Amino acid sequence: MRDTRESRLLLVLLVAIAFALITVDIRGGQDSPVDGARQAAATVFGPIENGVSSAVDPVGNAVAAVRDSGSRHDRIAQLEHDNAALKAKLGSDDRNRSRLKQLNKMIKVAGEGQYGIKGAEVIGIGAAQGFSWTVTIDVGANDGIKRDMTVLNGDGLVGRVTTVGPNAATVLLANDPDFTVGTRMESSDELGFASGQGDRPLRVQLLNGKAKVVKGDRLVTFGSQADRPFVPGVPVGVVSRVDPSGGDLTRTVYVTPYVSFTKLDIVGVVVAAPKKDPRDEVLPPKPKPTPTPTVTVTVTPSANASADGQQQQQ
Repeated sequence: MRDTRESRLLLVLLVAIAFALITVDIRGGQDSPVDGARQAAATVFGPIENGVSSAVDPVGNAVAAVRDSGSRHDRIAQLEHDNAALKAKLGSDDRNRSRLKQLNKMIKVAGEGQYGIKGAEVIGIGAAQGFSWTVTIDVGANDGIKRDMTVLNGDGLVGRVTTVGPNAATVLLANDPDFTVGTRMESSDELGFASGQGDRPLRVQLLNGKAKVVKGDRLVTFGSQADRPFVPGVPVGVVSRVDPSGGDLTRTVYVTPYVSFTKLDIVGVVVAAPKKDPRDEVLPPKPKPTPTPTVTVTVTPSANASADGQQQQQ
């Protein structure tokens, strides 16, 4: 259409008519005189509108999905983080329960032996000290720790303090080849000297070559002069093997230590010795022997056997 005076007047007229119809429709509400025309227009243009909408909606849904995927990803990441934190907390609680159990056992040993102890945590192993079986604990001179003090845990003898720093100390473990401790047999009181053999049982030389020793006998520390480096009565281990007596002045036995030297965590340094020797009071209760079941077999003669017997008698 050309831009003429007539076309401009027609455009203004159409705009004026449109505004008039809109005004009448709004004022008329549901009784509007143009309601029929509006419904007719909806009938004609509705299918076209639905077709356009169905073509556009998948794109809109895809855009919404991409927009929401970021929030879902963040939510999944948060859930994974919370789950990992919960697992870490549970693991930490398990470790705390284990350490609390170790501490309770050690306090019980200290109470039974009347040992004054200073609790400590193992914070290092002996790589820095060469190839010796040693550990580093987190207490030192500032905590009253001195050289040649006995170290124990809830199971028994761990070792002795060898070097002391302001806030840490080195402990020579009882299974080190350079370690030696005086021992006393339970009940028989036979004396000897136990030496470490690394990851093998302790080797004990009994002073009495004719001492009667059997597998399962138990040993404790004999104690040292002035209670250093060893206080008396600390559980050492259980006899696992006895060498035959060959008429020597001493007798050799092998002892499985109570302490697991590869799983040390909470230990105690004995800073005050007992007033009297606890003897065997600190040893754990002896395991009860497992009863051996007995089987009694009763033979019941069968009916056929009875009949055969009667026939033979006849």
